[in-house]
Amino acid sequence: MYKKQMTYQKIVCILALIASALVFFGSLGLSTDLYDALSRTILYPDFDLDATSVPGSRVYYDMFGFNSAFTKASIGLILITLILFITNTHTRRKYYIGNYIAVGLTAAAAIGISVWSIPQIAGFKSRFQNEVDFEALKAYAKDWGTLYIGREDTFWFDLNYVILGILLLTTVLLILNVWFKTVVMKAEKRAVGCRKDEIHVTV
Repeated sequence: MYKKQMTYQKIVCILALIASALVFFGSLGLSTDLYDALSRTILYPDFDLDATSVPGSRVYYDMFGFNSAFTKASIGLILITLILFITNTHTRRKYYIGNYIAVGLTAAAAIGISVWSIPQIAGFKSRFQNEVDFEALKAYAKDWGTLYIGREDTFWFDLNYVILGILLLTTVLLILNVWFKTVVMKAEKRAVGCRKDEIHVTV
C-alpha cells in the first residue's frame, strides 16, 4: 500500500500542474475566434462599442477584461501549484504542515478560479449566441474576407468547460491523496509501534 500511495501522490501532483497549465492555455484561446471574427466590425472601439457593422459584436470587447484577468489568474494558479513540488508533496514519505498547506492552497486556488470563471464564460457564451447578428456577420466576412463563425461555433468556450472540469477532478484526486497518505502514515506508525513492542518483549 505504501508504494502504491507514493506512486499515486506523484502522479496526482503532476496532473495538478498539467491541469493548471491547461487552464492557462484555455485562457489564451478563449477569445481567439471572437477576435478574428468580431474585433474589426466595431467602427470606433475606443469611443463607441455600439457603433458596429454587426449588432452584438461588442461581446468581444466586453469580455476582454475578464479574459485578461482569467489569464493572469491561471498564471497565479500555476505558481501556487508549483508549491506542491517546492514542498516535495509529490515525493515526501511523510507529510508535514507545509505539505498540507500546499495541498490546501492548490485546492482553494483551483476551486476559486473555477467558481469565478465558469459562470462568466457561460454568460459570454450565451451573449455570443443570442446577441450577435450572424447574418450580418456572414455578410461582413464575405465583404471583408474576415473569419465567419456561426452560433454553434463555441469551441473555445466549450473547451474551457472541459479544462476546468479536469482541474476540479484533479483537485478531488489531490484531496483524496491527502486522505490516502494519512491512512498510510497511521498504518506505518502502528507497524513501527508493534515492532518496538516485540523488541521490548524479546529483551
